[in-house]
Amino acid sequence: MKVFIAGHQGMVGAALVRRFEREPNTTLLLRGRRELDLTSQAAVDAFYSAEKPDLAIIAAAKVGGIHANNTYPAEFLFDNLAIAANTIHAAYRHGVKRLLFLGSSCIYPKLAPQPMPEDCLLTSSLEPTNEAYAIAKITGLKLCQYYRKQYGVMFHSAMPTNLYGPRDNYHLQNSHVLPALIRKFHEAKEAGRAEVVAWGTGKPMREFLHVDDLADACAFLVKLPNPPDWINVGTGTDVTIKELTETVAEVTGFKGKITWDVSKPDGTPRKLMDVSRLTGLGWKAKIGLREGVAKTYASFLEEKASGSLRS
Repeated sequence: MKVFIAGHQGMVGAALVRRFEREPNTTLLLRGRRELDLTSQAAVDAFYSAEKPDLAIIAAAKVGGIHANNTYPAEFLFDNLAIAANTIHAAYRHGVKRLLFLGSSCIYPKLAPQPMPEDCLLTSSLEPTNEAYAIAKITGLKLCQYYRKQYGVMFHSAMPTNLYGPRDNYHLQNSHVLPALIRKFHEAKEAGRAEVVAWGTGKPMREFLHVDDLADACAFLVKLPNPPDWINVGTGTDVTIKELTETVAEVTGFKGKITWDVSKPDGTPRKLMDVSRLTGLGWKAKIGLREGVAKTYASFLEEKASGSLRS
C-alpha cells in the first residue's frame, strides 16, 4: 500500500511516519515543501497523477497559537484553505481509495457544550482569535463529507484536541501553549531566573494529546470499514492552564515563582472533546499528561543539542 503523508516534516506528520513505518507492506510517499507546494493546485495534481497513492493522510497545515492566529488571519485562512482544497480534490480526481483529513478542536463553537460532541459543529460562533484557521479546517472536513456523499469515496476526517510532542514548534510567541511553556521554563532555569511570567489568568481548561497517540488513532481509523464523516480524537480529560504550567515547571526543574499577566488573552474558556464515539469504536489514548510532558522535554533537549529545534 502506498501512503501519502502530507506534512511529514511537521510534528504530526513525523509521528504518522513513525507509526506507519511499522505497518507491513507499506510504502510511504513523502515530499517536503521544497519538493511539493501543497498550496499549488497544479503541483498537487501532478504529484497525485504520478504517484497514485492508495491512502492519503492530510496532516499539513499552517499552524500557530493565539498570537499567530490573531496577527496573520489572512495567511492562516488562505494557506490552509488551499492545502485542503488541493489535496482533497486531486485525491478524488486520481482515484485515491482512502483519505483522512486532520482538523482541529477549534472547529467547534467558542461556547460549545462541554465536552464538545461532533454534532455541535456550526451551531454557534467560533472563537474569534482562531476563526480563520477554523474556517479552513471546517471547509476541509465538509469537502471530505461531500465527496463521500456525492461520489462514494472513503474520505473522512479526524479532529484532534491540542497536540504536543517531538518536533513541536517552540517559538515563544507563535507556538502553542505547551511548547512555549517548555521553552520558557527551560530558559528560565538555565538563566537562574527567580520568576516566570505566564499569559492570562491560568483559569481556562485545556485537553492535551500526545502526538504519538494521535498517530495511533489515525492508523486505527483508516482500517475501519465505515468510519464517521468526522470524529474527535482526544483523551477525554482536561486541566487548567495553571495546572499545566505547574506541571511543565516541575518537569523542567524550574524552582522559581510563577506570575500571571492578566492583560494577555485567555482564549476559549474551556475546550474538552467528547471522545465517546471513538472510545465506542475501540480506541483510547495511552500516554498520560505528565509522562507525555516528560517525553516531550527530553525531545526538546535532544533537538536543542542537535540544532534541529524549531523555534
